[in-house]
Amino acid sequence: MEFGFTPQDEEFRAEARAWLAAHAGDARDRRGWERTLGKAGWIGLGWPEGGYGNRTATLTQQVAWAEEYARSTAPPRSGHIGENLLAPTLLAHGTGDQKARFLPPIAAGDELWCQGYSEPGAGSDLAGVRTAAAREPAGTHYRITGQKIWTSLAHEADWCFVLARTEPGSHRHHGLSLLLVPMDQPGRVEVRPIRQLTGTSEFNEVFFDGARARVEHVVGGEGAGWRVAMSLLGFERGVSTLAQQIGFAAELERVVRTAVETGTADDPVVRELLVRQWAELRTMRWNALRTLGRTGDAGAPSVAKLLWAGWHQRLGELAMLARGAAAAVGPVDWSPAAPYELDALQHLFLFSRADTIYGGSDQIQRTIIAERVLGLPREPKGAA
Repeated sequence: MEFGFTPQDEEFRAEARAWLAAHAGDARDRRGWERTLGKAGWIGLGWPEGGYGNRTATLTQQVAWAEEYARSTAPPRSGHIGENLLAPTLLAHGTGDQKARFLPPIAAGDELWCQGYSEPGAGSDLAGVRTAAAREPAGTHYRITGQKIWTSLAHEADWCFVLARTEPGSHRHHGLSLLLVPMDQPGRVEVRPIRQLTGTSEFNEVFFDGARARVEHVVGGEGAGWRVAMSLLGFERGVSTLAQQIGFAAELERVVRTAVETGTADDPVVRELLVRQWAELRTMRWNALRTLGRTGDAGAPSVAKLLWAGWHQRLGELAMLARGAAAAVGPVDWSPAAPYELDALQHLFLFSRADTIYGGSDQIQRTIIAERVLGLPREPKGAA
């Protein structure tokens, strides 16, 4: 496949690089940074519609922006769930009123979102959702009861899009709806951070105890939740994959440098593993470029997830091998004030253990490929 950037794309890239260089150092907090991005129109580049305070950009220009952002010193994004997941879903399935209400605050960086999908008994098998939403007698609101888990950035979010069962007695993918729920409901919405192996808490449990959502804030209509939810999951991968690989390349470079410094690179086995990681990363980039913008390929997202998740997990293991015995020792002496300190490579190793689980486990991705691409018999399911 021939893939290149036009002179116009390179002008766009240069503008993005210059803007990031001028403003990234001013990022005091993540919410404030979202507003800075929004004010300059950098949120919503991939939306097929403009007019919400966002710039519009071609697919190659979106790639250029994502790559320059990954190379910059700008902080991790807090608004990407609203920008890259909810917004495209609203553009595809939302009403005019829903677009007018929710897209401008996302583009401005004023409202942050989280995703209420997974539950303790419905993670990879999302059709097992038990969270229920019942209409109030007045008919203007739903009351939501249930629990979500592994909810990224819920502790920062203003809103959550929640997959809930609105038809009592329904099973599996029937009777579900996607509701837009405000998080600021004391006593009705509780967020509990989940401490991870890394000592950090990006994920959360969210408990809904009679939380309210407006009837007009159901995306796609009542009962259409499964169709809308599957559409939303299709937006999770794309341009962001190429930006992700910029970060992967930086991590690989750090591992190679460590192997040289510690002398483990003299081991032919370690050298072979380092070269393999480099070659596989190049292959992932070519595959991402090959499938960029392509629609209708049921297996492409699953293949991409399998490729990067396994690669990144192996990189974490290789990082510890490159460190040698020192990998078992923290960067500072233990103390009550700092009982759990990790350096960058130790954090990489521990966090990457989850790569083959979150975002759709490897087992689920292989099942999707088997059933939807290869046409193999469907996997047996337990009783609903």
